[in-house]
Amino acid sequence: MIKRFAQTTVIAVLIIFLLTITSCDPARKYEKAEKESITNFLRQNDSIEFTHETSGLYYHEVVAGTGRQPVQHDTAYVFYTGRYTNGTVFNTNVGGAILNFPVGEGYLISGFDEGVQYMKEGGKSTLLLPSNLAYGTQGSYPIPGYTALVFDVQLIKVAPGPSKK
Repeated sequence: MIKRFAQTTVIAVLIIFLLTITSCDPARKYEKAEKESITNFLRQNDSIEFTHETSGLYYHEVVAGTGRQPVQHDTAYVFYTGRYTNGTVFNTNVGGAILNFPVGEGYLISGFDEGVQYMKEGGKSTLLLPSNLAYGTQGSYPIPGYTALVFDVQLIKVAPGPSKK
């Protein structure tokens, strides 16, 4: 009788343990941390008026451009600096080669691609991208998953796409 009670107790404890482990969603911890980093960034930069787009992108025009605004299939030429919400720079091409890419064709992370389409030649903008518009839940070295990113972008030139020449 005691042996059966002990077996039942062990089984019950194991079931409770397994239910506890499987019910915990580790992604929620990372999602919460990402939301906090975005909130903290916006709070620390409250003098900057960001437009919050329906996609989740935060966009701020620093300098209004006066030239062509890129559309899908155009080629955009940009200088950029990418940083984490804590200000640490992870990549830049400022002082180096201009980045050029076909707009709206999926060559870059979607938030960067979207943000450039709000700009005009000669403009400068700051983009705050939640991870779903950047490197997602998996990340891409050296950027961990669930990481919001900030990009300072200068649109140097827009070349018309193939059907607009």
